[in-house]
Amino acid sequence: MSSSAPRRGLRGRRGECGALDQVVAGARAGRSQVLVLRGESGVGKSALVEYLVGSAAGCQILRAAGVESEMELAFAGLHQLCMPMMGHLDRLPGPQRAALAIAFGLSEGSAPDRFMVGLAVLSLLAEEAEEQPIVCVVDDAQWLDLVSAQTLAFVARRLLAERVALVFAVRASTRAAGAEPLVALRELVVRGLRDDDARALLDSVVPGRLDERVRDRIVAETRGNPLALLELTRGLTAAELAGGFGRPDARPLASRIEQRFLRRIGSLPDATRRLLLAAAAEPVGDVPLLRRVAERLDIGADAAGAAEAAGLIEFGARVRFRHPLVRSAAYRAADPGERRDVHRALAEATAPEFDSDRRAWHRAHAAVEPDEAVAGELERSAGRAQARGGIAAAAAFLRRATELTPDPAVRGTRAAAAAQATFDAGAPDAALELLAAAEMGPLDEAQHTRLARLRAQIVFARRRGGEALPLLLDAARRLERIDDGQAGEAYLEAVGAAVFAGRLNGRVGVREVADAARAAPRGPRPPRLADLLLDGLATRFAEGYVNGASSLKPALRAFRRAARRDGDDAMRWLWLTWLVAGEMWDDEAWHELTTHAVRAARETGALNFLPLALAYRAAVHVHAGEFDLASALINESDNITEVTGNSPLGYPSLLLVAWRGEAQASDLIRAGARDAADWGEGRAIGLSHYLLAVLYNGLGRYQDALASAERAGEYEDLAVVGFSLVELVEAGARSDAPDAAATALRRLEEQADAGGTDWALGVLARSRALLCDGRAADLLYREAIERLERSRVAVHLARTHLVYGEWLRRENRRLEAREQLRTAYEMLHGFGARAFAERARRELLATGESVRQRAADIREALTTQEAQIARLAADGRTNSEIGAELFISPRTVEWHLHKVFTKLEVNSRNKLHGALARA
Repeated sequence: MSSSAPRRGLRGRRGECGALDQVVAGARAGRSQVLVLRGESGVGKSALVEYLVGSAAGCQILRAAGVESEMELAFAGLHQLCMPMMGHLDRLPGPQRAALAIAFGLSEGSAPDRFMVGLAVLSLLAEEAEEQPIVCVVDDAQWLDLVSAQTLAFVARRLLAERVALVFAVRASTRAAGAEPLVALRELVVRGLRDDDARALLDSVVPGRLDERVRDRIVAETRGNPLALLELTRGLTAAELAGGFGRPDARPLASRIEQRFLRRIGSLPDATRRLLLAAAAEPVGDVPLLRRVAERLDIGADAAGAAEAAGLIEFGARVRFRHPLVRSAAYRAADPGERRDVHRALAEATAPEFDSDRRAWHRAHAAVEPDEAVAGELERSAGRAQARGGIAAAAAFLRRATELTPDPAVRGTRAAAAAQATFDAGAPDAALELLAAAEMGPLDEAQHTRLARLRAQIVFARRRGGEALPLLLDAARRLERIDDGQAGEAYLEAVGAAVFAGRLNGRVGVREVADAARAAPRGPRPPRLADLLLDGLATRFAEGYVNGASSLKPALRAFRRAARRDGDDAMRWLWLTWLVAGEMWDDEAWHELTTHAVRAARETGALNFLPLALAYRAAVHVHAGEFDLASALINESDNITEVTGNSPLGYPSLLLVAWRGEAQASDLIRAGARDAADWGEGRAIGLSHYLLAVLYNGLGRYQDALASAERAGEYEDLAVVGFSLVELVEAGARSDAPDAAATALRRLEEQADAGGTDWALGVLARSRALLCDGRAADLLYREAIERLERSRVAVHLARTHLVYGEWLRRENRRLEAREQLRTAYEMLHGFGARAFAERARRELLATGESVRQRAADIREALTTQEAQIARLAADGRTNSEIGAELFISPRTVEWHLHKVFTKLEVNSRNKLHGALARA
């Protein structure tokens, strides 16, 4: 621990100061550091922040502070932190530079994705840190605007080998949105002082001798909170403390401290109180602006001196309150009329050409009654915020604009826009409240119907089950009279909701939705992609698989053509076309749609869509036997959804553990099924039974596989039931359940013949072979291998070699059996399909061939990220290109590559390709 801590007055903070010393030392040594100081108000987080800054000699200090009144202004906190670095924007790659410039309002353009902004901040920090270590300090991070908090959390998770330290101070008792993205970061909980240190601090500020019992009571009640010890005893004698301090009080500690500040502010001259109010209402700490406001409010120059003398505020290069509770107390101490006067003066003193959005915000707070001019200005601010990617800020502006709109019709329209923006910002509950307000207005039928559709979409987003289904159906029927195109889209959303609800649907199931869609008027001509997809799905569920396939296969071809042109509709409906491609056994469509989706999302910076594309692409890699690639994409998808706070897409990771045959796979899959039931996602329940069937077949637990496959096939879940039939046939053939296997085979024949792909016909031939004998079985196994070799589903090819080898061994054709089993073992072991590989190994042993248990592959020594970086480097990507794709800095790429070279025993990038191939 640095001996400087006691000298600088931080009593009882040796451990905390030592941790901060290590943060600075790590940054200086090129080991990035991230730390969240979390504690209750007044516990000393700000003092520790000042200690950190004072200890960081030779480092560049970047500071920002969250301000509660700025939480609605997108990128406000990030702008504070990055402002000193803005002169070096030209060092960033073009897309990153453009994204950051738009986010900060320096240029105009399409709304930047916040993760592209995050990558720009990461790159900017890495570039600056090459010249000098950087210590970034964010105080009161709970009051950061949400997009700034999410962006900084994104950066924090990707700092590794840069000379950068990022430290947040967060109030523990606050559930503000800005604190949520920081939850998973490394924390140091700042607690109250120990009793001996608290007593010593109390003795240092209380005049005269304090009764020992009174002192102990004060220490106990304040729980060692330094600010409480200082503020609650300020100006009181020992006798006064003894006479009344111990009175029980149900208010939380922070409120008692704030009450103390309120009393101190209330004792100040009127002009000083107005100046504190103006400073509290102006969150940037802009001294020249505050001077202009003081002139407008007739506040003399001596007011600032009185405020500083009271120890409540400092006027330097920026205005800084002694504590955040002083700011809130100063604002709360004023009556509503005083607050409006101050906001009016702030609006008048803010030049619209420099900060029109804050000017509009202040005008809104100054308004006494509805005002169309102010509401219109707020609406324009919302448009600017949305153009910068600040959807949460846009929602806030629109909410306030709604409140200030005098005309009921216009108010309803703005409330609807606010509801949509609030929903897009990830606040469905608040969106529903605004939606209710919008529905109270004098809206026409078209507006009411579109609001009904929005309500249904919000319900579906909150709970992907049958609850949204009747709402979507009702909206679709009402839209028939207004807009054929939107009606068709609403019916398609209803079909999708019914598909996801699956076996948990209530009275209205997917068949009923399909019938309603088919009875609706025809949509636009020529039909759009959504119309083709709706027609195919409605036919599938109304008339069965075979008739549906004749419509769904052309629809898939149309979507593939659109994807090659990067069509928006192709991406918009990927959540359904992905399922349709699986239902049609179309591995080429899977490959093509996901390839274009991932590429388009990366190139355009559409990173809100990227997690979905990555998850679906990962599933393609699992079926192709490329488990390492799948794992890397799942990890990337989860990282992005973790930053956004959205629910991760669990299916690909469960698919991967099922095929890997991991020991904990069944527990993970069952947990996924329970979560699905809670959310009302019946399809996911069916999917979990299919995954268990795969797992148990790999482990040779055929009775369990049979039971799981039968449960999976109880409902016609899209892209589940067909796959389950394959598992059911194998499990039935191996567990002496020929009738169940034969029934499943008949259902599979219908699907495979209609699907017509090599994947479908290959697994069909294998399934038939499992129930045949003699030459017929031999020919069917060979047909299955020939067909599956032409497909992209290598895991099914490997399993065909396995079951063919098992059959050959039972036929006593040992040499042929060894050839097939050896191929199966090499493929399955190479994929990482451990359970199926072990099945092949045991069968090989039974043929009399010894099989050496392999040591860990070199490839397995690489972490998921190292393997991904190695592949990209082997393909000729530069460090900057790799960093941009993986959302890490070039310096971190170089750090990983050094470890890759060591593990693969190579000394240059041009040798990576060969080393990876050998591994």
